[in-house]
Amino acid sequence: KYQQGIRDRAAVRIEGGEILRVEAHPIPEHPRPWRVKDRATLIGDAAGYVTKCSGEGIYFAAKSGRMCAQSIVERTEGGTRMVDDRDLYDYINKFDAKYGPTYIVLDALQKLFYTSDAARESFVDLCEERYVQQVTF
Repeated sequence: KYQQGIRDRAAVRIEGGEILRVEAHPIPEHPRPWRVKDRATLIGDAAGYVTKCSGEGIYFAAKSGRMCAQSIVERTEGGTRMVDDRDLYDYINKFDAKYGPTYIVLDALQKLFYTSDAARESFVDLCEERYVQQVTF
C-alpha cells in the first residue's frame, strides 16, 4: 500500500528511467557487541546506533561522532599522548549511559507494538505525539 503510493507520486520523475542495480543492506538494530578494536572505534550506523522501530540513525550518528571526538580530545591531554582502546571505551561508556535506556525502551515498544499491522499503526500514531518525541530524543 505505502510503496505503491510512493511509486505513484514519483512516477512522473522516474518515467523512462532504467534500474541499474538493486541493493540492500540490513540496518543494524542493536549496538554492536564490540565497538572498539585497538585504536579504532565505531560510531553511528556502524556501531549499531539505529532505532530499529523507525530506522532513524542520523541523530545518533551525529551524537556518537561528537561524543567520540570529545573523548579523544580529553584523553589525549591536549595532544600530548596517543589514545588507546581504554581511552575509546570512555566514549562508549558515556554513550551507553546516556542513550542505552532509550534503546531498551524502544526495543520493548517494538516487541509490544510490532505484533500486527493494527498495532504497528497505533505505534506510528503514538510516535507522532510531541511529548513522545521529546522524551525519546
